[in-house]
Formats: sequence, structure tokens, C-alpha cells
Amino acid sequence: MKLATAAYPLDWFDTWSDFEAKLTDWVARAAGQGAELLVFPEYAAMELVSLSGEAVAADTPAAMRAVSDRMQDANALHRDLARAHGVHILGGSASVVLADRVVNRAHFHTPGGDTVFQDKMVMTLWERDQMKVSGQGPLKVFDTALGTIAINICYDSEFPLLARAQRDAELLLIPSTTEAAEGYWRVRIGAQARALEAQCVTVMSSTVGPYPKLDLLETSHGAGGVFGPPDKGFPADGVIAAGSANAPGWVYADVDLDTIRAVRAAGNVRNRAHWSEAETGLEPVERIDLR
Repeated sequence: MKLATAAYPLDWFDTWSDFEAKLTDWVARAAGQGAELLVFPEYAAMELVSLSGEAVAADTPAAMRAVSDRMQDANALHRDLARAHGVHILGGSASVVLADRVVNRAHFHTPGGDTVFQDKMVMTLWERDQMKVSGQGPLKVFDTALGTIAINICYDSEFPLLARAQRDAELLLIPSTTEAAEGYWRVRIGAQARALEAQCVTVMSSTVGPYPKLDLLETSHGAGGVFGPPDKGFPADGVIAAGSANAPGWVYADVDLDTIRAVRAAGNVRNRAHWSEAETGLEPVERIDLR
């Protein structure tokens, strides 16, 4: 299949029609290149705050509520586009206000009209302290017409036990938002490590560029990328595709699920199968004083 992962700049909209036109154009361009799976980044849906004005955008709790209130309509638009183009879409995540907490939620849409979601599990310091966003499970794995898919939202990709719990996934989608180069590289290194450990393909998307009217996304540094295990059937460095830093647009990659299945069954190494052997030596750790 062909994958499309976004380096996505946020825009300021005057009307809903402006947002609809932008999303429609992005989806149509990827589908026109033959992409069957489209991945938008973490917090990409926060550009919907523009429809509520600058005063709301300047007030973080109000901004999160405003975007949360728009997500039902945004999901409907994503479903319509997925159905019209026959594609699967991971929409940009957003703050979603629940009865007892605010979560960071990414919705996944199928051409058959289904919408499911994954909430972020582990919050960054900014999310904890400034946004008051909470992590929430459970972790999920989705069986789709394209294969088995799971989602780690940004920081979650830096914790290997999360992806380990989702080890049946053949494709691990990693939508991200990072403000600096080191943040991008933390997530990218996590994405490549998860591909190595689970012998799967990871798909990283990023927000890019400035969005000064919203503190959360005042500036973003990133790129799209698709990574696999450095083993038979994959590039020696595991990099299937990688976009240029902060260059808006789609990054495309062709992925064969049979190659994933083959490397899991008969790769030069068997990280996924041998994980349990590593776990047996974890506890207790023997501490030896050599002072």
C-alpha cells in the first residue's frame, strides 16, 4: 500500500468553509497520488480555535473547550472525505473535554464510515502543567482492511512498553507536535526504536511552522517519516522515507505488509519474538559495589 504522512502547517480560518476547503485539498492530493492511509499530526485540529477568535485562542482552557466543541463536525468531515476517496485517515488530534478530564485524542476514520480513537497515555510537562490534560487508556489495536494498526501519540512513542502492549500492530502511527529540533529527534528516535523492537512499520507525522496566536503551537519543528526494522526487505538504516525539516506537505512511502510478516517470521534477528527473554533478566537487578 502507499502511505501519506503529513508535515502540516496550521492556518487561521475566518469560516468553517475555509477549514473544509483546506482539509479537502490535503486529502484529495494524497489520494490522487494513490495513498490509502493518510496520517495527520498531533494537535493539528487545534487550528479550529481560529473559528472562535483571537481572545479565545489566547486563553488556553477556553481554546481547548472551543476545539473540543468542533470535533463532532470535524469527524464528520473526515468520514465524508474517507468515504469519498476510499482512504483511511488518522485525523489531527485535539484536546477533548470529558466530564472528568481533558484528553488528547486522535480519531481514526475508515472509508466504511467508522470512527474510532486513541487517547494519549503519557503527558508532556507542558500538557500536565499548562494545559491540565490527563492521560487515559486503554491502548488499542485496530484490525482494518489495510492491516493491523495502532497509535502512539507523540511522547507515548518514547515509552517502549506501550508499543510492546500493541505488538500485534503491523503499522504504528505516531502523530507528533514538537517545538524544537531535539523534540522532533526524540520522537523520531522513538519511532525508529519501536520499529526495531516490534519489527513493524512506524509512521510519524508532525506539525510544522509558527502559530503564534496559540501558546501550545506557537512554533513547531518536524517532518514526516516512515521507518521499518533494519533487516531483510527494508533499508539498512530502517528509513523508508523521510521529509525535509519544516517543509510542509505529504511524505509518501510504499509498504508491503508481507515484508513485515516475513521479517517477523524469518528476519536476521527476532526482536519481537525474543522480547520475553530480555524480560526474564530484569528483576531483581544485582547491584555490585566496586568503590
